[in-house]
Amino acid sequence: MLMIKLDSSYLEGGGQIVRTALALSTITGIPFEVNNIRKGRDIPGLKNQHIYCVKALEKLCSAGTEGVSSGSTYLKYEPGKINPDNINIDIGTAGSITLMMQAVLLPSLFSDREMEINVKGGTDVRWSMPFDFFNRLLIPHFKCLVDIDAKLIRRGYFPKGNGKVKIRIKPLIDFGKSDSLQSAENIQASIRRKIQPLDIIERGKLIRISGISHASVSLEKAEVAKRQADSAKNKLSYLGVPVDINCSYYETSSPGSGITLFAEFEKHNNEKADSILGADSLGERGKSSESVGNEAAGRLIREIDSGSPIDSHMADNLIPLLALSGGKIKVSSITPHVLANIYTVEKFFGKIFTVNHKVNIISVNI
Repeated sequence: MLMIKLDSSYLEGGGQIVRTALALSTITGIPFEVNNIRKGRDIPGLKNQHIYCVKALEKLCSAGTEGVSSGSTYLKYEPGKINPDNINIDIGTAGSITLMMQAVLLPSLFSDREMEINVKGGTDVRWSMPFDFFNRLLIPHFKCLVDIDAKLIRRGYFPKGNGKVKIRIKPLIDFGKSDSLQSAENIQASIRRKIQPLDIIERGKLIRISGISHASVSLEKAEVAKRQADSAKNKLSYLGVPVDINCSYYETSSPGSGITLFAEFEKHNNEKADSILGADSLGERGKSSESVGNEAAGRLIREIDSGSPIDSHMADNLIPLLALSGGKIKVSSITPHVLANIYTVEKFFGKIFTVNHKVNIISVNI
């Protein structure tokens, strides 16, 4: 049997390659092994969120594995047939829920019945998209395939985490028996017969900015969420559009705060989906609330100024879906994460991507 071999030290040297490979291996039935996991990090090897990615998929498709332990720089994964069931995961730390979902979400779309995923861990932690970004920007792209709803039950900050997210998935498309999808070509053909390819190249006029500024209840007296929001509003005011940032406080196991901002644009021509860019920032000890809001606003302004309809953080998350649906996207920048995901996807699907670095357009050759 074909065994795909991956080098996780490629480019950014993080866990992105592992998570994407887990997702694609599960839906194609092609096993893989990967070396040098997170070699580019201060502490190499698998972390809790990677281990629980594998544990969740072991349940979803009765996978056989080797090397699933904390700090392991090697992993072997042999998927079985997808057998959808509800999944309950406790990462046990502030490990990122949204990063874990990069491995679990795509295989769950191939369920032949409704399922629910309950995850406990970090909802707003460093080096990962916050839950609000995940829910507002990433989830809508999958609604052409499934009825999907993600709900925040509890926020979880570093170091204790203990945040909770519930995701309900109900299939809209009958892909047939999962054993008939055990090839990349069959999966692509099945999806492309049923949905339109992604075509996200242009964007319309900026019409508003919205956002969510959040903090622990213990920080409410210091008005942390409000100060983050006010700082962001002041920096964004020159754009001349309404800025509406909701402020909320939560009971959490560890104190923390953050803000996620969204730039909303008019639909371009006859596009079905709204064009929205996102940016965020997290609070941390020694960092003022004003700095948090200012940082998020600055990041959003850079995304707006790029002229692209897809921001740099959303880009790498769309690569697996783009491979399945076909089409093209214009992104604000071609990051190492994007290229690492393209490297991984092409190990399973062959040479299918064209990357135009001059105009930052990524397209799939059908």
